[in-house]
Amino acid sequence: MVKIRLRRVGAPKKPSYRLVVANARSPRNGTFISLIGHYNPLTDPETVAIDEEKALYWLKNGAQPTDTAARLLAKAGIMEKFKALKEKT
Repeated sequence: MVKIRLRRVGAPKKPSYRLVVANARSPRNGTFISLIGHYNPLTDPETVAIDEEKALYWLKNGAQPTDTAARLLAKAGIMEKFKALKEKT
């Protein structure tokens, strides 16, 4: 199964995350298939940058977002677009 999830990067006690598409069995910071965005919770407001085309491509092809990744995708408006595309077909 393919998942859309966060990969932790950054210095100790200063986390930053990359939004990646990875095999569900690979470790958190292990190999990944595609990088689709990044998230920085330490800025005010938190910074979220996601490549919409890549995210929609992977969602259409069956990638399952984790709870946190789904929240970030919803915040960017990508989950709404995916649901609209899903209803059309």
